[in-house]
Amino acid sequence: MAITAYAAMWFFPFVLPLCFYVAFTDMAQMRITNQAVIALVIVFLVVGLIALPLDVYLWQLVSLVIVLIVGIVLNAAGVMGAGDSKFTAAATPFIALGDLRLLMALFAACLLAAAATHRGAKYTPLRRLAPHWDSWDRGKKFPMGLALGATLAIYLGLGTLYGA
Repeated sequence: MAITAYAAMWFFPFVLPLCFYVAFTDMAQMRITNQAVIALVIVFLVVGLIALPLDVYLWQLVSLVIVLIVGIVLNAAGVMGAGDSKFTAAATPFIALGDLRLLMALFAACLLAAAATHRGAKYTPLRRLAPHWDSWDRGKKFPMGLALGATLAIYLGLGTLYGA
């Protein structure tokens, strides 16, 4: 992996609860809150200064801006939700550019697992554990925060174990 184990170990304990929160709120309310996205950016701004060399830190901030602009365009085109776009942009600085292929494969796996698990639970007695979640009754709409949060959490977890 291109991310260093040092950086991943610094980021992981701060990012993990935010990933759980994003997954939960997206399933319960079908929205990723601005507070979660802002908290993720603040974690990078503060912890990134400790975890990354300054040049890498600055380039990762540039990547956040680029992905945010792309996300705004995709949201305006109706391709993805606003919360998904904001979370993706806020998560981008935590990803090493050299791990992009790994991240895409990991996201594909997380998306398939999240979709199968969410749709499966929808039609089983597990639904009674959270009967008022908005995501159960949104038709074809899917709480992408479940897959996005899982992808970032697993990526950083793998980085702590197998990072450079």
